[in-house]
Amino acid sequence: MSRQMKLIAFMQAQNCTNYTGSWRHAASATNWHSKDYYEHIGRVLEHGKFHLAFFDDRLAIPDRFGDDFVQTVANGIRAAKLDPMMTALTMGLATEKLGIGATYSTTYYEPFHVARIFASLDLMLGGRAAWNVVTSLNDSEAANFGRSEHLAHDLRYDRADEFMEVVLGHWDSWEDGAIVHDREGGVFADPARVGRLDHRGPFFQSRGPFTVPRSPQGHPVVIQAGQSGRGKAFATRWGELLFVIYPSLAVGQNSYAELKMQLAAAGREATPITPAVYAIVGETRAMAEDKRAYLESLAKPADALALLSEVLNYDFSRKAPGDAFTDEELDAIGGLRAIRDRAIRMSGKTNPTVEEFVRASGRGTLSEFPIFMGTPAEVADQMQEWFEKACDGFVISATHSPGAYEDFVRLVVPELQRRGLFHHDYEGSTLRGNLGLTRPEPRAWRSERPQPALAAQ
Repeated sequence: MSRQMKLIAFMQAQNCTNYTGSWRHAASATNWHSKDYYEHIGRVLEHGKFHLAFFDDRLAIPDRFGDDFVQTVANGIRAAKLDPMMTALTMGLATEKLGIGATYSTTYYEPFHVARIFASLDLMLGGRAAWNVVTSLNDSEAANFGRSEHLAHDLRYDRADEFMEVVLGHWDSWEDGAIVHDREGGVFADPARVGRLDHRGPFFQSRGPFTVPRSPQGHPVVIQAGQSGRGKAFATRWGELLFVIYPSLAVGQNSYAELKMQLAAAGREATPITPAVYAIVGETRAMAEDKRAYLESLAKPADALALLSEVLNYDFSRKAPGDAFTDEELDAIGGLRAIRDRAIRMSGKTNPTVEEFVRASGRGTLSEFPIFMGTPAEVADQMQEWFEKACDGFVISATHSPGAYEDFVRLVVPELQRRGLFHHDYEGSTLRGNLGLTRPEPRAWRSERPQPALAAQ
């Protein structure tokens, strides 16, 4: 079989999609806080044979701009957020083959809790779960968890590295075949196949044994999106599915080649790399262009500034649109530093302005991600070119919901299947099987650096 692309839906458990203006769309559903909404989208995606739907998350609303939530709430700028695990489970229980993922932070949760909730989700869904690992972004999230400020950028990743060691260590606690259910002999499980972690490190102490046995796919698939220098090192060490943002195909080709080399050096060549995109499709080119014009009219200036302040943990109300950032101010920017680096690169300046940050990030507008637009054949042409040169599949973000997913499944998926670029049905029953990932052996993740060993009890 020739190489085929992976398709992933970029979900939000909130009042809008990644595109903030989506809630203003006349066809956007208003029942985003109901189970019916997530069940319906899950069934649409499964009908389209999507590999995975994963839910993004923040632990605060975007209120860093002016340190005020009034504009955020009034304009619906990702102003309402449900817990992603609850919506993920809701979607998962309404589907049978679709992979289901959720975002949980390594900065504000404890590893045992995250290990248990995702291992439980994986069992409830028969081996279809994924965890999108993030380190969180800003001081608003810190304040919601009783902290005065967010951890420094590299320190967050140091903590996250140890967090992963603890989570994966707990997921290794139960070996395959540990549960025997021997009623006559009175033995529930073999103690020799259950281990205690006994982890002690700079950030965490966690004893075990873990309380959840292994799932049909071993353990949940780990998604990662780090694109800064430190974040990229984290992603290539831990990520089993990488989510990236490419501003153009040319940038994507270079980044893809670099990431593939780093993954190969780590012995992880099979890790799929998937950029986020928008797809605007119509039965005719004119219909697609009309859809795009309407969608672009939904954006407001307040959207961009609120989201940029959120994602960079910097209050952009401090500066006028044409003001350049000083070296000291650039150093103070936290959050997703890949956006800061992109603003410098795209502006061609060492000290970009606020306007140049807005343009480079695309936050609050459709230019945040590349746009594939046109008829089904034209959208498939664009996807095919990217797939052949710069990626292993795509993270499809909805311009409005559920209509964008319904249009994509109805119009684009059949064209991709006709070209042999996308599968006609799921190959297996687990997410790993459908992504072409191997089932992990216990403790196979451990690197050469010293790790706390499992002690059999």
